[in-house]
Amino acid sequence: MTAMYSRPSYPRKDYTLNLFDYLDTRLETFDEAPLTPVDSAALSQFCMVRGEGIIPAARNRANGLVDRLHALVTRPAHFSDLHRAENYDGLFCGLAPGDVRRELAALAASPRFRDLELRDYASVFDEKSNTQFAAITFVWRSPTAASNNFAYIGFRGTDDSFTGWRENFEMAVDPPVPAQRLAAEYLVSVARHLPRRLYVGGHSKGGNLATYAALRAPEEVRTRFAGVFDHDGPGFKQGFLSERDFEPVLGVTHRMVPEESVVGMLMETPVPTRVVRSSAHGLDQHNVFTWEVEGEDFADAERLGSSAVFTHEVMSEWLASLGEEELPRVVDALFKAIEASGARSAGEVIFSGQNAPALLGEAARNIDQESRDVLLPALKKLAAAVARAGVRGITGRL
Repeated sequence: MTAMYSRPSYPRKDYTLNLFDYLDTRLETFDEAPLTPVDSAALSQFCMVRGEGIIPAARNRANGLVDRLHALVTRPAHFSDLHRAENYDGLFCGLAPGDVRRELAALAASPRFRDLELRDYASVFDEKSNTQFAAITFVWRSPTAASNNFAYIGFRGTDDSFTGWRENFEMAVDPPVPAQRLAAEYLVSVARHLPRRLYVGGHSKGGNLATYAALRAPEEVRTRFAGVFDHDGPGFKQGFLSERDFEPVLGVTHRMVPEESVVGMLMETPVPTRVVRSSAHGLDQHNVFTWEVEGEDFADAERLGSSAVFTHEVMSEWLASLGEEELPRVVDALFKAIEASGARSAGEVIFSGQNAPALLGEAARNIDQESRDVLLPALKKLAAAVARAGVRGITGRL
């Protein structure tokens, strides 16, 4: 089961600061104040920017010497380069492109972030193999002491395409999925020419990729980790990884979810989970720009909300009810129904909350009979899991 903790109870305050306020007011450089979870959230969310042709591309060769020489002679990009890009309007993707656009302006102006180097951009999108992957490396080179240098390796979350969401569901079917393998390969490849101190992080699926890449890194890379950040990312298929797999990085891994988390409650992880406040409600809390900031860190919540616990219980029970042979067929049928629904993106259906089962059931009328015969029984199992979880909740309150 997902590991969790909650802070001691305290009177709730009205926090008004958010990630944008932090970017506007945090003026210290990274020499003056170390990287925080809020910094990590900002950088991981920025990975939703399409950097082709602006951020130097990652090398595909596994030649350490060539990679290091290439890194030395290649001019890195900075946030201001993207702010001035000719294709500026086409840079932003994901569930909150407008917020990422606003973030870019703040990062380019910030004394804390504006001197970061952006390099080793990588992006793979392949509908045939259901692959959606991207990563950016951010490097801080201290003007005063080389010992302060570090690199932050950030992985992109889901970009709201049908392919991206299909790969998310494949994580529960047959991991590792292509993006997980690419993340592990990317981390090892770029680490060769980066400062010794490494941070790894991501938001949503990117948080899962960051964790997986860290777990699969060789010891000579793992010993360089100063922090691994998972911002509301899904866990892993039950049985895919053991608690022993997590032991080498457990002490430096920071996992956080908002009070009403949905994505972060999917599947399993033994990593202790910190619960933070959000000014939004329900599924909108997945957006890190709604997470409340107190001082130099996120504001802690008292506990995980009942809706998040409900989501974890329902999805765990539903996935467990689907056999190993049945689950891949259900995912195939599910995405046929999502495409048949007429939605512009998979997120329109997946993030429709309580309306999702009804929308899928309606869309199932427009798919082939074989797929319908697979999907409808699975949706009935989901409805039954929802009903049982509801009864348990009522019984618990009584």
